[in-house]
Amino acid sequence: MPATLEATLIPGDGIGPEIVESTVKVLEAVGAPFRWDVQVAGLEGVRTAGDPLPPRTIDSIKRTRLALKGPLETPSGGGYRSSNVRLREEFKLYANLRPARTLIPGGRFDAVDLIVVRENLEGLYIGHEHYIPIDDDPHAVAIATGVNTRQGSRKILEFAFEHAIAAGRRKVTIVHKANIMKALTGIFLETGLDLYEKRYKGRFELDAVIIDACAMKLVQNPWQFDVLVTTNLFGDILSDLVAGLVGGLGATPGANIGSDASIFEAVHGSAPDIAGKGVANPTALMLAAAMMLDHCRLGAEAQRLRAAIDATLNVDRVRTADFGGHDGTAEYTRAILERLAKP
Repeated sequence: MPATLEATLIPGDGIGPEIVESTVKVLEAVGAPFRWDVQVAGLEGVRTAGDPLPPRTIDSIKRTRLALKGPLETPSGGGYRSSNVRLREEFKLYANLRPARTLIPGGRFDAVDLIVVRENLEGLYIGHEHYIPIDDDPHAVAIATGVNTRQGSRKILEFAFEHAIAAGRRKVTIVHKANIMKALTGIFLETGLDLYEKRYKGRFELDAVIIDACAMKLVQNPWQFDVLVTTNLFGDILSDLVAGLVGGLGATPGANIGSDASIFEAVHGSAPDIAGKGVANPTALMLAAAMMLDHCRLGAEAQRLRAAIDATLNVDRVRTADFGGHDGTAEYTRAILERLAKP
């Protein structure tokens, strides 16, 4: 294990500082060698530095190339642009990785273990939008342009295929809408099928499914899928749908991976209504930290952390309210630390 790994730590807004504190404690307990450079973003960035993504935060991530981030608040409607989106653009974080695994058995869907790989920089989220005025209505017509490139499609598909092989997955499904958006998502499907035939055939099973059919199939029989790879908008929707199969966003971590930096995060919001009340659930961020350990080739430490979370939830039955329990953030964190202290 390396002596130290420099990493940027962004506590975030709302419940962010609470769940980040808990996560740092469990990382220390598994012996993770991170040396944190603490920075701000989001609402806290505006308040303390006058910028939702201060230059110092950007400089820190450029230096460390590794970050763990709490949730950041973005105002609805007006105000500043999402710091999360700006981070993806700044560091070209082209791959969004969202695993979803059943943590507490006995729910509506049991034994779910899926991975959604979402392209992060292209598609309909690229932001080419404008209005056309007609008569006295300045917003009479709204137009948006999506952009998918061969290079961008190949890059995310290669990432998904390589991740599936490394994780020992049996099947990858390309999700598209090439029956209607023949060019915009057709290029994605075409690139994926061609890449599989030329480089990956036989290493895993590949299939393709239309986005609306995929959504239906996921809520009918999620076990027929394994790894889903898709474009930006579809990935945004499906990753939340899949999170719902395993208990919601509080149970699902996320990673944004680029060539020069990787940022790991809880994908849920900042929940300012419960901030400071000691009831926040740090599970999603702890699982994101486990993904960060895997990324840094610290797989044994990542597995220890996941095992401690599983035992705390299902053996000790220590759970926060959103998981059907009565324990607070501190009690839940303490229980995981006790698990990690056992030989």
